[in-house]
Amino acid sequence: MSLATLVKPAAQPAAARRRNIADLLAPLNRLAATSPNLVVNHDARFEQGEESFELPRYLFVGPRGGDTPIRIGIFAGIHGDEPEGVYALIQFIQMLEARPELATGYYLSFYPVCNPTGFEDNTRHSRRGRDLNREFWRNSAEPEVRLLEAELQSRSFQGIISLHTDDTSDGFYGFVRGATLTRHLIEPALAAAEKFLPRNTLPVIDGFPARRGVISDCYEGVLSAPPKIRPRPFELILETPAAPPEYLKQCAFVAALQTILVEYQKFIAYAPNL
Repeated sequence: MSLATLVKPAAQPAAARRRNIADLLAPLNRLAATSPNLVVNHDARFEQGEESFELPRYLFVGPRGGDTPIRIGIFAGIHGDEPEGVYALIQFIQMLEARPELATGYYLSFYPVCNPTGFEDNTRHSRRGRDLNREFWRNSAEPEVRLLEAELQSRSFQGIISLHTDDTSDGFYGFVRGATLTRHLIEPALAAAEKFLPRNTLPVIDGFPARRGVISDCYEGVLSAPPKIRPRPFELILETPAAPPEYLKQCAFVAALQTILVEYQKFIAYAPNL
């Protein structure tokens, strides 16, 4: 079964009205109710004004593939006006449910809507007016950041992947951070995404020096592993251009994510021989 067969366009709310997160996540919650692999956790909550919001969390437990499962955290929607990663994560989880063997040996933690108020309002910032992706590990008072930092500290992820959209880019690209092997994961991921979207090959992207769509620098305060954690996990930020059709953006993200899982398993299998 091809990727194009598995991944279909996610239903998307009209931009003119507030997005409804419950409707967005209803398909995943229905899957989790009967799935042997997918677990939903509704306990991470925060208050904004007189409203209560949930930070959605899902865990996909792949088939047993070794002594110790590989723990990867995948995050989207930290900027509320970048829904492409949100829709792509939903599609990716649904694909894994249909083909759980793709997640063999993995515990995959998914955070599809990291900025619930911004996502509802279709704004980059949270409803408190903060760019949450500049707040991490800076003693932030933002409740969403505190909840996500607690997850990043407690889960001991071996890899962290964030999905973003760049409305100034004409092509797909990525940031690399953390473990040395990160560079060995980004190139296959970009090549997989390139089957659906062009790669951004400019020498400067988003103000940073780049080489074939790979950026080694980054903004301060982005969602990342705790500063003092050792060994460092691999950290990838994948960026899709905003202009292409939604279906192609979702396919590019899903292809990149699937490729990262495959390539990291290869590294784990090969590592003992290094």
